Amino acid sequence: MDRKPAEARGGDGLEQRVAAVRAFNRFYTRRIGVLDEHLLGSPFALAGVRVLYELAHWPPGEAATASALATKLSLDEGYLSRILRGFEQRGYLRKRSAPGDGRLKALALSPRGRSYFAGLDERSRDEMAAMLSALPLAEQARLTGAMRTIAALLDGRDASRAAVPYVLRPPHPGDLGWVVHRHGALYAHEYGYDERFEALVAEIVAQFVQGFEPKHERCWIAERDGEPVGSVFLVRNSATVAKLRLLLVEPQARGLGIGPRLVEECVRFARGAGYRKITLWTQAELIAARRLYAAAGFRRVGREPHRSFGKKLVAETWQLVLGPATAARASRKRRP
Repeated sequence: MDRKPAEARGGDGLEQRVAAVRAFNRFYTRRIGVLDEHLLGSPFALAGVRVLYELAHWPPGEAATASALATKLSLDEGYLSRILRGFEQRGYLRKRSAPGDGRLKALALSPRGRSYFAGLDERSRDEMAAMLSALPLAEQARLTGAMRTIAALLDGRDASRAAVPYVLRPPHPGDLGWVVHRHGALYAHEYGYDERFEALVAEIVAQFVQGFEPKHERCWIAERDGEPVGSVFLVRNSATVAKLRLLLVEPQARGLGIGPRLVEECVRFARGAGYRKITLWTQAELIAARRLYAAAGFRRVGREPHRSFGKKLVAETWQLVLGPATAARASRKRRP
């Protein structure tokens, strides 16, 4: 028998990557119980439960024939036939002539079948919730993000386009502590800032809470897949000047437009609150943030070297004038 050349067998590390994927498959299938003969305590193995799922979620108006099911699930038609026969015996399945072709049978779950599947579905949700609840919230986000990436890559899609939508909302209990924690952790990891930066963030958050003026100040939290992934604050600096502070987007949520949207919300609110200018203080090394501010119309008006947070830095002051020209320019940008 011919052997594959060394490079095809993994001379570039392919064999190690294959072994890693196989090890993960063994771990995960064991972890979620798909090797059990009776999945979720049902009389069915994984294939049977998956067929129930597909029948429960089949698109309305499309005939769920045995052939269509076998193709979608890549199941042997003989094996699928035995599964369907078991459903019929338990009263879970209804058959009728397929529209447009009386020779084919369209399959659907009976009311009894739908009721049984609903119980299995709830049990599955409870098991997954228990598994996730054993992890801290940040780790839950990492896990689900990694799963979306795996699905996107293996499906031949850009992983960044597989992201679930995000929402902007006011802070909930615990969110302000998250803002302090994530600023401290991310800036230490990405820029080497010491604990004094986290202390500064805590001070800013405390001042916001203690002196909060609802008509003139706001905090937005970006939430994605049920977890906070971004923040920004707009605070009062004077009667006519607002200050943008604590803009942050988690690494796994970057590239989704969250940063520009947070800045846009600040600008929109500032105009509505009657401010004439927005200022912000940043550092020259924060390249991505500076690009974002420039794209939103901010201009750098000051620059000063300093030593803070355990390193040498160059502080920059940026501002956005909220005059008629700026408003008109923003309006033109929003036009299709």
